[in-house]
Amino acid sequence: MKLDKPVAGGPCWAEVGAPDLEEAERFYGEIFGWRTETDPREEMGGYTIAYLGDLPVAALVPLGEGGQPVLWYVTFAVSDADATVEKVKSEGGSVVLEPGEVPGMGRFASVTDSQGAGFHLWQERGFAGAGLLNAPGSLGWVELLTRSPERAESFYTTVFGWSVTSSEHYTQWGIEGADFGGMVTMGEHFPHEVPPHWLPYFAAQDVDATSAAAVEAGGSVLMEPTSVPEGPRIALLRDPQGALFGVYRAGDQR
Repeated sequence: MKLDKPVAGGPCWAEVGAPDLEEAERFYGEIFGWRTETDPREEMGGYTIAYLGDLPVAALVPLGEGGQPVLWYVTFAVSDADATVEKVKSEGGSVVLEPGEVPGMGRFASVTDSQGAGFHLWQERGFAGAGLLNAPGSLGWVELLTRSPERAESFYTTVFGWSVTSSEHYTQWGIEGADFGGMVTMGEHFPHEVPPHWLPYFAAQDVDATSAAAVEAGGSVLMEPTSVPEGPRIALLRDPQGALFGVYRAGDQR
């Protein structure tokens, strides 16, 4: 990620739903060195922020009963959450949660794109999001997996104004020349039941060591550490409760 701080239109946060909050705290603490603090306000429902030192880097959200998905959500910073929600709707997306205030922090909304990939919107009002990007243990890249890249490109460039850089095998998203993410077409090798989705990658000092630590901590490796031609070294991991995420060698640029 070439962005070193949250900017309007770019990724600013990631949060994972966890049926067992203590287990999630243990796992991510072991592999990334996160320490966690749970918001004591009743209305926050146990929302827990992960830190590296004094800098917030991600969040863990306790899930109750009701079949809520165990997955990572990517959040994008916006200057006006309400106006962005209207753009999402006009481009064929859907609203999961209308814009609402998080007291003392910002304005939040949850939406999906025109193919059903979910993501969050955040309008800062006291809390900008991640205090660290592209450093070991922090958000390093965000990737959209979709079955219709043409529709996705139209949606996101209209809603956020992203730039698009395409090569033979990969499409990258950017803001004013600063690339922060990419897009992968879900071909026939993806099971039909897997929906389009956003996937966060966290930077790691050593992708191989982090992958081994994830297994030792009870997670699993879905894609072994791989060096992408003319790109970074990456791996795809799953936490013990089923949430999928990637790791990306800190300092590598796509």
